[in-house]
Amino acid sequence: MDPHLLHTYITVARLASFSEAARALGYTQSAVSQHIAALEQDLGAPLLTRRPVAPTPAGERLLEHAGPLLLRLDAARADVARMVAAPAHGLTLTASPTALGPRVLAALPAAGVTLRVAARDAVPEAVATGTADLGLVDGLAAPSDPLRLPDVAPLTTHGIAEQPVCVLLPAAHPLARRTGLRLTDLADARWLDAPDTALPLTQLRAAHGGRGFRPALRYEGTDLSVLTALAAAGHGLALLPRPAAEGVPGAVAVPVAEPRVVHRTELLHPGSPRGAAADLVDLLLPEASRP
Repeated sequence: MDPHLLHTYITVARLASFSEAARALGYTQSAVSQHIAALEQDLGAPLLTRRPVAPTPAGERLLEHAGPLLLRLDAARADVARMVAAPAHGLTLTASPTALGPRVLAALPAAGVTLRVAARDAVPEAVATGTADLGLVDGLAAPSDPLRLPDVAPLTTHGIAEQPVCVLLPAAHPLARRTGLRLTDLADARWLDAPDTALPLTQLRAAHGGRGFRPALRYEGTDLSVLTALAAAGHGLALLPRPAAEGVPGAVAVPVAEPRVVHRTELLHPGSPRGAAADLVDLLLPEASRP
Protein backbone atom coordinates (compact mmCIF):
# COMPACT_ATOMS: atom_id res chain seq x y z
CA MET A 1 0.00 0.00 0.00
CA ASP A 2 1.54 3.28 -1.12
CA PRO A 3 1.77 5.70 1.86
CA HIS A 4 1.39 8.69 -0.47
CA LEU A 5 -1.96 7.37 -1.64
CA LEU A 6 -2.97 6.69 1.95
CA HIS A 7 -2.09 10.25 2.97
CA THR A 8 -4.18 11.60 0.10
CA TYR A 9 -7.11 9.42 1.17
CA ILE A 10 -6.93 10.63 4.79
CA THR A 11 -6.91 14.24 3.61
CA VAL A 12 -9.91 13.79 1.31
CA ALA A 13 -11.86 11.99 4.04
CA ARG A 14 -11.00 14.66 6.61
CA LEU A 15 -11.94 17.59 4.37
CA ALA A 16 -14.87 15.80 2.67
CA SER A 17 -13.80 17.37 -0.62
CA PHE A 18 -11.51 16.42 -3.49
CA SER A 19 -10.91 20.06 -4.41
CA GLU A 20 -10.10 21.11 -0.83
CA ALA A 21 -7.76 18.16 -0.46
CA ALA A 22 -6.01 19.11 -3.69
CA ARG A 23 -5.42 22.65 -2.37
CA ALA A 24 -4.19 21.36 0.99
CA LEU A 25 -1.78 18.87 -0.59
CA GLY A 26 -0.59 21.05 -3.48
CA TYR A 27 -1.89 18.62 -6.11
CA THR A 28 -4.32 19.05 -8.97
CA GLN A 29 -7.83 17.73 -8.37
CA SER A 30 -7.23 15.21 -11.15
CA ALA A 31 -4.15 13.88 -9.33
CA VAL A 32 -6.14 13.48 -6.11
CA SER A 33 -8.84 11.56 -7.95
CA GLN A 34 -6.19 9.32 -9.50
CA HIS A 35 -4.66 8.64 -6.08
CA ILE A 36 -8.02 7.58 -4.65
CA ALA A 37 -8.81 5.42 -7.68
CA ALA A 38 -5.40 3.71 -7.44
CA LEU A 39 -5.89 3.01 -3.73
CA GLU A 40 -9.40 1.63 -4.33
CA GLN A 41 -8.04 -0.60 -7.08
CA ASP A 42 -5.23 -1.81 -4.82
CA LEU A 43 -7.64 -2.70 -2.00
CA GLY A 44 -10.42 -3.94 -4.25
CA ALA A 45 -13.09 -1.87 -2.51
CA PRO A 46 -14.72 1.55 -2.91
CA LEU A 47 -13.45 3.84 -0.16
CA LEU A 48 -15.41 7.05 -0.74
CA THR A 49 -18.85 8.04 -1.93
CA ARG A 50 -18.65 11.03 -4.26
CA ARG A 51 -21.85 12.99 -3.57
CA PRO A 52 -21.43 13.76 -0.77
CA VAL A 53 -17.76 12.87 -0.28
CA ALA A 54 -17.73 10.49 2.68
CA PRO A 55 -16.02 7.22 3.64
CA THR A 56 -17.79 3.98 2.79
CA PRO A 57 -17.85 1.26 5.49
CA ALA A 58 -14.62 -0.11 3.99
CA GLY A 59 -13.20 3.43 3.98
CA GLU A 60 -14.09 3.89 7.66
CA ARG A 61 -12.25 0.69 8.49
CA LEU A 62 -9.21 1.87 6.51
CA LEU A 63 -9.19 5.14 8.45
CA GLU A 64 -8.86 3.16 11.68
CA HIS A 65 -5.59 1.70 10.35
CA ALA A 66 -4.29 4.64 8.30
CA GLY A 67 -3.21 7.01 11.07
CA PRO A 68 -1.19 4.41 13.03
CA LEU A 69 0.34 3.06 9.80
CA LEU A 70 1.61 6.47 8.67
CA LEU A 71 2.80 7.26 12.18
CA ARG A 72 4.80 4.03 12.26
CA LEU A 73 6.41 4.91 8.92
CA ASP A 74 7.35 8.38 10.19
CA ALA A 75 8.74 6.83 13.38
CA ALA A 76 10.85 4.35 11.40
CA ARG A 77 12.21 7.14 9.21
CA ALA A 78 13.10 9.23 12.26
CA ASP A 79 14.68 6.26 14.05
CA VAL A 80 17.00 5.49 11.13
CA ALA A 81 17.90 9.17 10.73
CA ARG A 82 18.86 9.38 14.41
CA MET A 83 21.31 6.51 13.99
CA VAL A 84 23.37 8.33 11.35
CA ALA A 85 22.96 11.93 12.50
CA ALA A 86 25.45 13.73 14.72
CA PRO A 87 24.19 14.49 18.24
CA ALA A 88 22.28 17.77 18.36
CA HIS A 89 23.69 20.54 20.53
CA GLY A 90 20.28 21.59 21.78
CA LEU A 91 17.40 19.70 23.35
CA THR A 92 13.71 19.54 22.48
CA LEU A 93 11.48 18.26 25.27
CA THR A 94 7.75 17.66 24.81
CA ALA A 95 5.71 17.21 27.98
CA SER A 96 2.13 16.98 29.15
CA PRO A 97 1.20 19.92 31.44
CA THR A 98 1.28 18.19 34.82
CA ALA A 99 4.41 16.16 33.99
CA LEU A 100 6.57 19.25 34.46
CA GLY A 101 7.38 19.10 38.15
CA PRO A 102 9.94 21.28 39.96
CA ARG A 103 12.60 18.56 39.74
CA VAL A 104 12.30 18.40 35.95
CA LEU A 105 12.39 22.16 35.53
CA ALA A 106 15.45 22.47 37.78
CA ALA A 107 17.28 19.82 35.73
CA LEU A 108 16.85 21.56 32.36
CA PRO A 109 20.03 22.97 30.81
CA ALA A 110 20.58 26.70 31.16
CA ALA A 111 20.47 27.24 27.37
CA GLY A 112 19.58 25.50 24.13
CA VAL A 113 16.26 24.03 25.30
CA THR A 114 12.98 24.02 23.40
CA LEU A 115 10.11 23.06 25.70
CA ARG A 116 6.73 22.14 24.20
CA VAL A 117 3.63 21.49 26.27
CA ALA A 118 1.27 19.12 24.48
CA ALA A 119 -1.66 16.80 24.94
CA ARG A 120 -0.75 13.48 26.58
CA ASP A 121 -1.30 11.35 23.48
CA ALA A 122 0.84 13.72 21.42
CA VAL A 123 3.94 13.21 23.57
CA PRO A 124 4.83 9.64 22.48
CA GLU A 125 4.08 10.61 18.88
CA ALA A 126 6.47 13.58 19.06
CA VAL A 127 9.29 11.40 20.40
CA ALA A 128 8.62 8.60 17.92
CA THR A 129 8.64 10.90 14.88
CA GLY A 130 11.72 12.84 15.94
CA THR A 131 10.10 16.21 16.63
CA ALA A 132 11.20 15.82 20.27
CA ASP A 133 14.38 14.32 21.71
CA LEU A 134 12.68 13.39 24.97
CA GLY A 135 9.13 13.22 26.24
CA LEU A 136 7.49 13.46 29.64
CA VAL A 137 4.01 12.02 30.03
CA ASP A 138 1.89 11.42 33.12
CA GLY A 139 -1.27 9.65 34.21
CA LEU A 140 -3.13 7.76 36.89
CA ALA A 141 -1.72 4.38 37.95
CA ALA A 142 -1.45 1.95 40.81
CA PRO A 143 1.80 2.46 42.76
CA SER A 144 4.82 1.23 40.76
CA ASP A 145 2.65 0.25 37.76
CA PRO A 146 3.72 1.62 34.35
CA LEU A 147 1.42 3.87 32.36
CA ARG A 148 -0.53 2.47 29.44
CA LEU A 149 0.84 4.46 26.52
CA PRO A 150 -0.15 4.25 22.84
CA ASP A 151 2.02 1.81 20.90
CA VAL A 152 3.37 4.24 18.31
CA ALA A 153 6.96 2.97 18.11
CA PRO A 154 9.59 1.09 20.13
CA LEU A 155 10.26 3.68 22.85
CA THR A 156 12.16 3.31 26.11
CA THR A 157 10.19 4.45 29.16
CA HIS A 158 11.37 5.18 32.69
CA GLY A 159 9.25 6.06 35.69
CA ILE A 160 10.77 9.17 37.25
CA ALA A 161 8.15 10.27 39.80
CA GLU A 162 5.05 9.16 41.68
CA GLN A 163 3.00 11.69 43.62
CA PRO A 164 -0.21 11.63 45.66
CA VAL A 165 -3.43 12.47 43.85
CA CYS A 166 -5.92 15.11 45.02
CA VAL A 167 -9.43 16.18 44.11
CA LEU A 168 -9.62 19.93 43.52
CA LEU A 169 -12.83 21.35 45.02
CA PRO A 170 -14.25 24.87 45.42
CA ALA A 171 -13.53 26.14 48.94
CA ALA A 172 -17.29 26.23 49.69
CA HIS A 173 -17.89 22.64 48.55
CA PRO A 174 -19.51 20.41 51.22
CA LEU A 175 -16.58 17.95 50.99
CA ALA A 176 -13.83 20.55 51.17
CA ARG A 177 -13.22 19.91 54.90
CA ARG A 178 -12.61 16.19 54.45
CA THR A 179 -9.12 14.82 55.09
CA GLY A 180 -9.52 12.22 52.36
CA LEU A 181 -12.01 11.20 49.67
CA ARG A 182 -13.04 7.95 48.05
CA LEU A 183 -13.45 8.23 44.30
CA THR A 184 -16.42 5.88 44.40
CA ASP A 185 -18.28 8.50 46.45
CA LEU A 186 -17.65 11.08 43.71
CA ALA A 187 -18.70 9.02 40.67
CA ASP A 188 -21.94 11.04 40.33
CA ALA A 189 -20.38 14.45 41.05
CA ARG A 190 -19.93 17.25 38.50
CA TRP A 191 -16.52 16.79 36.87
CA LEU A 192 -14.37 18.81 34.52
CA ASP A 193 -13.46 16.85 31.41
CA ALA A 194 -9.96 18.13 30.69
CA PRO A 195 -8.13 15.14 29.18
CA ASP A 196 -4.99 17.08 28.27
CA THR A 197 -4.59 18.83 31.64
CA ALA A 198 -6.31 17.01 34.51
CA LEU A 199 -6.00 13.27 34.96
CA PRO A 200 -8.47 11.96 32.33
CA LEU A 201 -11.99 10.92 33.28
CA THR A 202 -11.50 7.77 31.19
CA GLN A 203 -8.89 6.67 33.72
CA LEU A 204 -11.29 7.39 36.59
CA ARG A 205 -13.98 5.32 34.91
CA ALA A 206 -11.52 2.48 34.39
CA ALA A 207 -10.74 2.54 38.12
CA HIS A 208 -14.50 2.47 38.81
CA GLY A 209 -15.48 -0.39 36.53
CA GLY A 210 -16.20 1.84 33.54
CA ARG A 211 -19.05 3.76 35.17
CA GLY A 212 -19.77 7.31 36.35
CA PHE A 213 -17.62 10.46 36.23
CA ARG A 214 -19.70 12.29 33.65
CA PRO A 215 -18.44 15.73 32.65
CA ALA A 216 -20.21 18.98 33.49
CA LEU A 217 -17.85 21.04 31.32
CA ARG A 218 -15.17 20.07 28.81
CA TYR A 219 -11.92 22.04 28.67
CA GLU A 220 -9.85 21.47 25.52
CA GLY A 221 -6.56 23.08 26.41
CA THR A 222 -3.26 22.62 28.23
CA ASP A 223 -3.24 25.72 30.47
CA LEU A 224 -3.28 24.44 34.03
CA SER A 225 -4.24 27.83 35.47
CA VAL A 226 -7.45 27.86 33.38
CA LEU A 227 -8.38 24.40 34.62
CA THR A 228 -7.82 25.25 38.29
CA ALA A 229 -9.79 28.50 37.91
CA LEU A 230 -12.73 26.54 36.44
CA ALA A 231 -12.64 24.14 39.39
CA ALA A 232 -12.44 26.99 41.92
CA ALA A 233 -15.44 28.66 40.25
CA GLY A 234 -17.53 25.53 40.76
CA HIS A 235 -17.75 24.28 37.17
CA GLY A 236 -16.66 20.79 38.17
CA LEU A 237 -14.15 18.75 40.11
CA ALA A 238 -10.69 17.91 38.79
CA LEU A 239 -8.21 15.19 39.70
CA LEU A 240 -4.64 16.49 39.84
CA PRO A 241 -1.24 15.64 41.30
CA ARG A 242 -0.89 17.23 44.73
CA PRO A 243 1.71 19.90 43.73
CA ALA A 244 -0.62 21.16 40.96
CA ALA A 245 -3.73 21.15 43.16
CA GLU A 246 -2.39 22.84 46.28
CA GLY A 247 -2.41 26.60 46.74
CA VAL A 248 -5.13 27.37 44.18
CA PRO A 249 -7.05 30.53 45.24
CA GLY A 250 -10.67 29.74 46.11
CA ALA A 251 -10.13 25.97 45.98
CA VAL A 252 -9.13 23.13 48.30
CA ALA A 253 -7.07 20.03 47.43
CA VAL A 254 -8.33 16.91 49.22
CA PRO A 255 -6.22 13.72 48.92
CA VAL A 256 -7.68 10.58 47.36
CA ALA A 257 -7.85 7.90 50.05
CA GLU A 258 -9.36 5.10 47.94
CA PRO A 259 -8.50 3.47 45.61
CA ARG A 260 -4.75 3.42 46.14
CA VAL A 261 -3.58 5.33 43.08
CA VAL A 262 -0.77 7.73 42.27
CA HIS A 263 0.11 10.34 39.70
CA ARG A 264 2.95 8.75 37.71
CA THR A 265 5.37 10.56 35.40
CA GLU A 266 7.41 8.70 32.79
CA LEU A 267 10.36 9.79 30.66
CA LEU A 268 10.34 8.60 27.03
CA HIS A 269 13.17 8.37 24.53
CA PRO A 270 14.00 6.36 21.38
CA GLY A 271 17.04 4.09 21.46
CA SER A 272 20.05 5.49 23.31
CA PRO A 273 19.82 9.27 23.90
CA ARG A 274 22.85 11.36 23.01
CA GLY A 275 24.16 14.85 23.69
CA ALA A 276 22.01 17.13 25.82
CA ALA A 277 19.23 14.53 25.89
CA ALA A 278 21.55 11.96 27.48
CA ASP A 279 22.66 14.53 30.06
CA LEU A 280 19.07 15.24 31.10
CA VAL A 281 18.28 11.51 31.30
CA ASP A 282 21.26 11.06 33.63
CA LEU A 283 19.95 13.83 35.89
CA LEU A 284 16.40 12.51 36.06
CA LEU A 285 16.97 8.77 36.41
CA PRO A 286 18.39 6.87 39.36
CA GLU A 287 21.81 5.47 38.50
CA ALA A 288 20.52 1.89 38.41
CA SER A 289 17.91 2.80 35.80
CA ARG A 290 20.10 4.74 33.38
CA PRO A 291 20.39 3.41 29.83
